[in-house]
Amino acid sequence: MTSSSSPSQDARDAENAENAQSFNESLRADALMEEDVAWSHEIDGERDGAQYDRSERAALRRVAGLSTELEDVTEVEYRQLRLERVVLVGVWTSGTAQDAENSLAELAALAETAGAQVLDGVVQRRDKPDPATYIGSGKALELRDIVLESGADTVVCDGELSPGQLIHLEDVVKVKVVDRTALILDIFAQHAKSREGKAQVSLAQMQYMLPRLRGWGQSLSRQMGGAGSGGGGGMATRGPGETKIETDRRRIREKMAKMRREIAEMKTGRDIKRQERKRNKVPSVAIAGYTNAGKSSLLNRLTGAGVLVENSLFATLDPTVRRAETPGGRVYTLADTVGFVRHLPHHLVEAFRSTMEEVGDSDLILHVVDGSHPVPEEQLAAVREVFRDVGATDVREIVVINKADAADPVVLQRLLRTERHAIAISARTGAGIPELLAIIDAELPRPQVELEALVPYTHGGLVARAHTEGEVISEEHTPEGTLLKARVHEELAADLAQYVPAKR
Repeated sequence: MTSSSSPSQDARDAENAENAQSFNESLRADALMEEDVAWSHEIDGERDGAQYDRSERAALRRVAGLSTELEDVTEVEYRQLRLERVVLVGVWTSGTAQDAENSLAELAALAETAGAQVLDGVVQRRDKPDPATYIGSGKALELRDIVLESGADTVVCDGELSPGQLIHLEDVVKVKVVDRTALILDIFAQHAKSREGKAQVSLAQMQYMLPRLRGWGQSLSRQMGGAGSGGGGGMATRGPGETKIETDRRRIREKMAKMRREIAEMKTGRDIKRQERKRNKVPSVAIAGYTNAGKSSLLNRLTGAGVLVENSLFATLDPTVRRAETPGGRVYTLADTVGFVRHLPHHLVEAFRSTMEEVGDSDLILHVVDGSHPVPEEQLAAVREVFRDVGATDVREIVVINKADAADPVVLQRLLRTERHAIAISARTGAGIPELLAIIDAELPRPQVELEALVPYTHGGLVARAHTEGEVISEEHTPEGTLLKARVHEELAADLAQYVPAKR
């Protein structure tokens, strides 16, 4: 038999619910008033007056000119398959407003390279990024409105966000949030072609993802305590003692260890080739520099290598080594390396360390910088920071200012004045290339021993070695053999010693 509540009881319940609701609304109003008072004190305090104007602090700065224009039908059809519609957001903590906008413009280029369509970009001025939502809770709500207005499906932040910042910002804006590091990793994953390149990118991605694993609800709950633990569990509810997220982390660590072993094995093969070149005394030149500075174009211009050239960031990930000759006929190797970028994620520096050793072990570095960039000095500083990380600070460096045909003459003169060993060229037009080749010839290490030898024709291999390993000054064919005058290394000098005519 069921019992029903009386009308008077229902009335009392409704009255109690109404009183509770009004009490909650009163508490909420009091909290909002206290928040307003605190906000007004913060605005009126020394902090605001000593640092920023109130209007600057309270505003999200719209960055103009970041929207991506689609140029033709082919590009539209291609992007329908791959692009995401993104809004960029940065935090301006130091420097000028132009510095902040330049940084966001570079982020826009990264996003476009990754296959995204940039809809809008905003910058928030703060002392430091907000530990919870990167730009602050109020500005996160404004960002949500911009996302809704533009129809974006992703927000890209110009910095490396902590796991907590990613979660909280996603909770507010209601779309996917990625940071600068994840964006660069995505570009690397798209562009890696060789087995080693793919392994290095996978390792960097796993290093990035390990602290950012997360799950929801029961997917995390494989360990449940017994009845005595207060968890409400009982028989047949005790798990293996490891939650799902712990299992995922363990598996990722195991994959990372396996990937490191594979990369070490691949590194051994490249080390053997490098040691063989050193044993044969073949000088090496490394082309390094900022991404999209024109390194591959320079390699193609100097060697005719036919390496992929694109007007995009990180088009080259796999190092390319090609044979080249100086104007005097000396043979050397030219290595094209992966480009660098500001705030290059340390995961990538670590994963690509074995590849970057081509730079540290070279005899000469051609440091390519984009002369048409608004602030090329920032590119130089960012690349030199990576040089320090890979131990390449002691290698001779020549600053090659590329794209001189499109550069501002004032910027060119400033760079040539501040950099002691610098030359302006254009890999596209070929301007300055003969002068660069002459510099390479002069800067490469030269053989120590100069000699003259009459080499029999039956030992022509020694003459060939003199061409490849040394520097031939003159060569004359006589009835007795090849009269060779050359500058060679000690090992080859010892082999040629028996053919050196005795001094009278």
